[in-house]
Amino acid sequence: QFSLVGGVFDKSEYAARRARFMEKIPDGVAIILGATTPASDKQFYQNNDFFYFSGVEIPNAVLIMDGMRKESILFFTISEKEARGEGISLDLVRNPKEVTGIEKVFPMDRLPSYLSSHSLQTDVFYTMFRPEELSRENTNEKFRTLQNTITMNIWDGRLTREIQFVKRLKEKFPQVTVKDCSRLVWDLRKIKSPAEIELLRRAAQIGVKAHIAVMKSTRPRTTENELAALFEYICKKDRAQELAFYVILMSGDNHRYGHYHKHNRVLENGDFLILDAGPDYGYYNADISSTFPANGKFSPRQKEVYELAYGIRKTCLDNYRPAIKLKDVGEKVKQFLIKKGYDPTNPKFRGLIRYGGYNHSIGLATHDPMGTFAGPDEVLRPGF
Repeated sequence: QFSLVGGVFDKSEYAARRARFMEKIPDGVAIILGATTPASDKQFYQNNDFFYFSGVEIPNAVLIMDGMRKESILFFTISEKEARGEGISLDLVRNPKEVTGIEKVFPMDRLPSYLSSHSLQTDVFYTMFRPEELSRENTNEKFRTLQNTITMNIWDGRLTREIQFVKRLKEKFPQVTVKDCSRLVWDLRKIKSPAEIELLRRAAQIGVKAHIAVMKSTRPRTTENELAALFEYICKKDRAQELAFYVILMSGDNHRYGHYHKHNRVLENGDFLILDAGPDYGYYNADISSTFPANGKFSPRQKEVYELAYGIRKTCLDNYRPAIKLKDVGEKVKQFLIKKGYDPTNPKFRGLIRYGGYNHSIGLATHDPMGTFAGPDEVLRPGF
């Protein structure tokens, strides 16, 4: 179980993260924006980077981390009535220092004067230049989507909230250099603590349970929509707060689409399914894929595809360990393919060999930012 009273972890976990980050910015002050109040009836979901350092689920908050004084300051304003309506802990609203462990807490109207005074004492303001990451989002993918939107539509000249904030800081405090701290934050997020790993493990356990339930319920004439609904039900029954991403369910001709999620097909005898789905448990995401036949019996071709994928997966898992490079794991995959009679130069296998399997980092985001990444030469470390 978890409680969002000051986050899913003990406040000491967040304090340690803030301390590690402040060691990286000894020359300045970092300003991390929290997510804003949703404009509609959507449930509030905190910005992942803000949540990483605070565990605080209050809209329109701002977190300051002062690398010079090694102290943190939380700014927010919310009434108890508003908090009750949003399901926010009243303990957090009434006793924020005690609940969060953050040294100083002020109302939002104090933020301008704080920044003004500190602009005279520091040469650098750090903040996130990349778009905030909310539920079912990855900041880099979100950034690329915004870039494409603006490129395709010359009339769309919008700035992201983050870049607008950078612009205002530069206008208001021209004597201060404004730097992007996105990569510094992601370098910390990249290596998970034991507490984070335990939460990811629990998310994976819930996801596996849901995958098995879907497999057992699958048969010809079942609709994809039924199976997707069952997956979500099992996850939320086990206290997942949300799905990590929409349920991807591919069958029949829909295999041609990489992430098909319309759930509008009735399964037929002989169908081969790919289910790609996972839960969000306390802001931490699992991403699990499974493949199985609709009628419970693999055809020879389905069996071949399944055993190939399983063999590659097992090869990777047997070789992932600290101090090994991704490309070295990829070499093991190459050897496995040759042993099984496959041509490793086939373009379909290129990424598997280059990056040591079909993989990505998970955490607060399903595709968690990896910060400084060396590609095939990336060396695996404990917690990565």
